[in-house]
Amino acid sequence: MTAKPFLKWAGGKRQLLAQIVASLPDELAQGGIDRYIEPFLGGGAVFLHIAQNHSIPESYLADRNEELALAYQSVRQRVEEVIAALDSMERAYAGMSPTQQKSYFYAVRAQFNAERSQTDFSCPSPHSVKRTAQLIFLNRTCFNGLFRVNAKGEFNVPFGAYTNPLLCDADNLRALSAVLRKTCILHGDFTLCEPYVDARTFVYFDPPYRPISRSASFNSYSRQPFDDGAQARLAEFYRVLDGKGAKLMLSNSDPHNENLADDFFEQLFSGFHIRKVFAKRNINSNGARRGAITELLITNY
Repeated sequence: MTAKPFLKWAGGKRQLLAQIVASLPDELAQGGIDRYIEPFLGGGAVFLHIAQNHSIPESYLADRNEELALAYQSVRQRVEEVIAALDSMERAYAGMSPTQQKSYFYAVRAQFNAERSQTDFSCPSPHSVKRTAQLIFLNRTCFNGLFRVNAKGEFNVPFGAYTNPLLCDADNLRALSAVLRKTCILHGDFTLCEPYVDARTFVYFDPPYRPISRSASFNSYSRQPFDDGAQARLAEFYRVLDGKGAKLMLSNSDPHNENLADDFFEQLFSGFHIRKVFAKRNINSNGARRGAITELLITNY
């Protein structure tokens, strides 16, 4: 079975995957890459494609969202326990009325937030198994499948009122766990990957996108904002890794969708290749504007 992302993630790359695959470095298929690194893991669609279609000895995956990093670690190391916990939640949820389901959602969300301070995010444990099952449940039943937190790090997305959501995809979780066993999963800033980068490394960056308008603004994946200063810091780091000879790809929004004079990324990444790819706008307060837009792929090859 081919493993797929186990979480719905804002900015996930499943819909862009074919265009990203077409832009991957030739060295990946030619055996010239020994290590794959993804410092903003998110839903992991690009990693899963590469891991299941190319022979890469090592993969390093990271995210600054500690909940996400812990969930990946739990699925990798304790998948059967995660499945059992999630299956129990699915059975309970399926037997409830719509009103009871809504109450159950908010009860799970409240417990998830209340136990945050008691959670050891450094390694999987019986508690992290429960937390991972709760995270998957909330992700599958909340509005729009978002992961969004407030300044305290509390999950604050409202109930989604879906009919018969698939909560426990046991086969996919097992397939994902098998793929993840060959990886190192880290939590922290994107710069923590630097010691692992050399000339036979491919790094894919998928940071929180720079908002192109107020209505399209969404980068609340973690408590720390990812503003223009962070985007500039990432561009500087991109140049550092380019100096090591690594192959690099970065995704981001295209400001030209809203303002043709906004050359923010052209200035940050001058000297690199900037390509435009087409995507669907999935998160916008104006439903009439959820259509095809362009996004950017920036490579050093």
